[in-house]
Amino acid sequence: MDHPPSSSGPGPAADCPLVGVVASYLPRLAEFAFDPGLVAAVDQHAASVRDALVPRQRSGRGTSSGSRTRTGWAVSEAVRREDLADYVLGFTDWLAETEWTEPVGHDFASLRLTAVCWLVREHDLLSR
Repeated sequence: MDHPPSSSGPGPAADCPLVGVVASYLPRLAEFAFDPGLVAAVDQHAASVRDALVPRQRSGRGTSSGSRTRTGWAVSEAVRREDLADYVLGFTDWLAETEWTEPVGHDFASLRLTAVCWLVREHDLLSR
């Protein structure tokens, strides 16, 4: 994935893999308005990525304790840019090793990368 040029000022470095994912997959989020099934699939992928990156203690009801944000996750459980970038590097390396090519529709990998883009947007990871 190509990375767009970086700007001077706050934000991620040009070599941050999240920049390329957002450039490639942000347009897919516009499809949410027309495809509720896509919303559900991306939400499940985002939850899987979040669970892999943010260990949390579960109460008896399956929810975490602490203050809640607009996305329903405790502030202390926010996804960190560095962790998500590491995840993306590993995932895209695996895709390259398997010689994955992006399909016309949605497959596991494109849904996972769209979910990463959604997490970047929801946690505002490219502006800090």
